[in-house]
Amino acid sequence: ILYFAYLLLFKVLMTSFSAVINRLFLVFFQGYPSSNLALKGEATQSSTLSFAAASKAIDGRRNSFYTNGFCSHTAEDETDPWWRVDLQHSFTITTVKVTNRGDCCAERLDGAEIRIGNSLENNGNNNPKCGTINSLGSSPTHTFQCNEMEGRYITVFLPGPQKILTMCEVEVFASLSAFPSPSQTTSGWDCAGTVLIM
Repeated sequence: ILYFAYLLLFKVLMTSFSAVINRLFLVFFQGYPSSNLALKGEATQSSTLSFAAASKAIDGRRNSFYTNGFCSHTAEDETDPWWRVDLQHSFTITTVKVTNRGDCCAERLDGAEIRIGNSLENNGNNNPKCGTINSLGSSPTHTFQCNEMEGRYITVFLPGPQKILTMCEVEVFASLSAFPSPSQTTSGWDCAGTVLIM
């Protein structure tokens, strides 16, 4: 009986130790919380103009000049255009960074809403709102605090007729508590519970 008690204690200690090591690995080796979750997501949008696919806004480049080919762009004069990234898992979102065009037309993004949630109803546009883009000012990149909103889908929705939605980068960051325990083995996570973001 004593042997089995020691064996059980050993397993508990090893599980706890593994969890601690995995968290430290996230922080020190994968650069968390600076890891941008959008980089491993899948992007889509209501329409696409020319070469400016939705994926251009999650390519890791903040190049704000549209002609350089690193920005997303919906069709011209669209009603209620939207852009969305699927993070593949639900996270506790802390901040979202949006990089607007820097060469021209920055005002096109005014009024766009950042929405976060787990629903795809109305293309994700009905999910809770993190913030509204009014004016990004002189800097093309602006950070929106989302106060730990839960969600798998990050949607940028621009309500109204004759709108154009164009962005040069969208970055998404989550709380450390959003990562799973070592027992979770769903797709996108390894058996130790660390997120695969490389």
